[in-house]
Amino acid sequence: MYRITGDDWDNWKDVSTHFTVTSAFAAANKIGATGLRGKSWPDLDMLPFGWLTDPGVNQGPHRPCNLTFDEQKAQMTLWSMAKSPLIYGGDLRHLDNSTFSIMTNPTLLKINYYSKNNMEFHYVSGETTSNTRHSGHLSPRYPVNPTKHDGMVVGLTSCTNDQANGWFVFPQDGKSDHICRIYETENGKNVSFCLGKTKPLLASDDDIMEKEEDQTKFHLAVADINDSCLDASASRRRTASEVKLLMFSRCKWHARQMWELNDKGNLVSSYSRLCATVESSKEAGITGARAWIATGSKGEIYLAFFNLDSVSRKITARISDLEKVLGTTFVRKHSCSCSEVWSGRNLGLLEE
Repeated sequence: MYRITGDDWDNWKDVSTHFTVTSAFAAANKIGATGLRGKSWPDLDMLPFGWLTDPGVNQGPHRPCNLTFDEQKAQMTLWSMAKSPLIYGGDLRHLDNSTFSIMTNPTLLKINYYSKNNMEFHYVSGETTSNTRHSGHLSPRYPVNPTKHDGMVVGLTSCTNDQANGWFVFPQDGKSDHICRIYETENGKNVSFCLGKTKPLLASDDDIMEKEEDQTKFHLAVADINDSCLDASASRRRTASEVKLLMFSRCKWHARQMWELNDKGNLVSSYSRLCATVESSKEAGITGARAWIATGSKGEIYLAFFNLDSVSRKITARISDLEKVLGTTFVRKHSCSCSEVWSGRNLGLLEE
């Protein structure tokens, strides 16, 4: 098991940020990775349910969980579908029945332990969902207008994610090139996020890398901040909702600060092999409808719907799309006998 997020506490902003990073690790085949004989557990951090204290406070517990009952069920569902280690973060001496029922749901524990093919299911729709994100298929043919980085957030995602595309080299006359990405259109103008491309100086420390292997790698620095480079790791512990903040540290020659731009327009971290994405903080909230799928030990299919904000939605998926993702091994006809996990309600035979 290995941590892949910042610290998770009992607020929905912390919980919702886990959806993107978890999807990226699933896309990278790290959940139950065959190279580790299936024993690969991306850890999403504790389940902050029940009776809690506050971050950084050494007294207590003194208050109940701030998440609603539905939010706790959503968190338990994602943790189970992603096969995260289930670690309780509350006080077991004051364990109420509602909290106990969430953590011991037998179907979710079965999914967490036995399921396979765990991944985000992208063929999902919600009646009120509006697509405000860009596809990422961007190109440098538009005039670039580098802006200040205020209000911008940078994250890491799987390089197969469309949101990782669109980075390009923007030449600077007589100066070092910029690495840019067009992220937003305002009043017909293309707004760009740019960082200065610099070759790092050699350093003699434990993190040094072979010079011959790094001819295509570079630092990314902010022009108005001396000796400050984009760093793929945090220098301090962050909560999960903070992990997308720009991370800069003193420039050094080590993999955490080394980046590559490939011919697909991906900005690849040499440290994690994940790709950088950038968006306006106005769009940074994790909202809308999401879904995950997994398969069980007896061939059953688990489909989890998540509504990540307060907008009322009717979330749907097509059986034919399940077949498209899982194949005919699991979906042999366009009908399914369904039941709802949390309520136990039998939904009967559903047809497309």
